[in-house]
Amino acid sequence: MEWPIAEVARMSGVTARTLRHYDEIGLLPPARIGASGHRHYGEQQLLRLQQILVLRALDVALPEIGRILSEQVDEVEALRGHHRRVLAERDRLDALARTVSRTISVLEQSGKDGTSMNAINRPENLFEGVLPAAYEESLRDFPDHVEAVARRVGTMTPEDVGAGQRERTARMVRLAELMADGLPADAAPVQAETDVQYRALAELRTVSVEEYRAFGRSCVDNEQWRAAYESIAPGLAAYQRDAIEAYAAATAG
Repeated sequence: MEWPIAEVARMSGVTARTLRHYDEIGLLPPARIGASGHRHYGEQQLLRLQQILVLRALDVALPEIGRILSEQVDEVEALRGHHRRVLAERDRLDALARTVSRTISVLEQSGKDGTSMNAINRPENLFEGVLPAAYEESLRDFPDHVEAVARRVGTMTPEDVGAGQRERTARMVRLAELMADGLPADAAPVQAETDVQYRALAELRTVSVEEYRAFGRSCVDNEQWRAAYESIAPGLAAYQRDAIEAYAAATAG
């Protein structure tokens, strides 16, 4: 069975103009083009469109979607991977809702009895569900790493994804504590923490010293990344950049 482009647009909520764009960039060619020039789509095209829209809803860029779809062999397994991503995003949003609710409660209580923000016994709880989006967005400057992250996430359970997100947040908090202690970016404890960060990146794929330097610069240059660091502590973005620069210089030397 086939459907004309207007009907596909109606069913999916995607404009005909967008469908034509997907065809032009090779992301979603129609099943056939009629004598009048109108595009027609079959069941396989509808399934592919569903996958495209699922990945777009997860903020995956179109070039990356093209790479993901081109590497697919088994459609059912691919859908399982998309399903895991959706569940992970659902859990992230649930965590974000809990974070906001918890902070509201603490702030309301502090207004009544003078309780300080120390009532949140783990400071990283302030950022549960908040930082991952900024983390993923910052990686868009590193397409090879985005691809590696996508492959890893596709094999992880939602619980594993959540644990990884919490660990990234905890690493940022630990770095902020070292900065608050007045340690310079090249101090041994800071460099030890930077080494942990580097090894976490290297678990996904080989990261050169120069690329790690670029990661460090993105902490300041990328708006989302900088905002994530600065939400933990003012000056933390530049501190992270300087720590990575010192680490890279020592490694290269």
